[in-house]
Amino acid sequence: MTRSIQQLFDLKGKTALITGGSRGLGLQLAQALGEAGARIMISARKADELEVAVADLQAAGIDARWIAADCAREDDIHRLADETMQRMGEVDILVNNAGAAWGAPAEDHPIPAWDKVMNLNIRGYFILSQVIGKKSMIPRKSGRIINVASIAGLGGNPPEMTTIAYNTSKGAVINFTRALAAEWGKYSINVNAICPGFFPSKMTAGTLAAWGEENLKKHAPLQRLGDDEDLKGLCVLYASDAGKHITGQWLAVDGGVSCVTGG
Repeated sequence: MTRSIQQLFDLKGKTALITGGSRGLGLQLAQALGEAGARIMISARKADELEVAVADLQAAGIDARWIAADCAREDDIHRLADETMQRMGEVDILVNNAGAAWGAPAEDHPIPAWDKVMNLNIRGYFILSQVIGKKSMIPRKSGRIINVASIAGLGGNPPEMTTIAYNTSKGAVINFTRALAAEWGKYSINVNAICPGFFPSKMTAGTLAAWGEENLKKHAPLQRLGDDEDLKGLCVLYASDAGKHITGQWLAVDGGVSCVTGG
């Protein structure tokens, strides 16, 4: 029989690993998956922030745990994958979210800063997807991979916003999503991307201070910034059987900014 919408979105019995999950967008995604019934493993570099985040998730009735790891380091990525599976079993949902940004004019952009952004924002996504895919998803012919990209990956920025490495890395995430979805569809692994617009966070605090909240809102047809609820629905759609026929796609969650800028 055809399942109800509540059954299609139900994630009970599933395990999700979310990188960059201690705060900001990553924590919002962890909350969404946990509220839908999934068991949660979050990861980030700072143990103290992870402890606070897991305490908040557990207080909300979510089965949540944490592992400190740096997803710019290959050895840490392998340790994160192995320890997650040792502690929680198979990984059903992988959310690649850990990221970095750097602002500098292209002609003066430090090469080490370029490498830092690329290592975390796209190389780390690939390595963790490869490890979880080979060890957990491909053998079972089942899995969901959700990559957090950005509307910055859809094109350039106004000249005064000098984040060429970030934009380039997020553009790479979008095409990585498409390529991996095409290759791993035969294993029944769905791979999709979320492209957030402007959400207030620690990473975007400098932009918010420089541009001002009201000025940023003016760039969005909906005249608002993203909030703590706005990524939840799309995340659970991608992760659940409600989205089982969706793969290789990206969707902007940006208040309409990309429809104005042509992303």
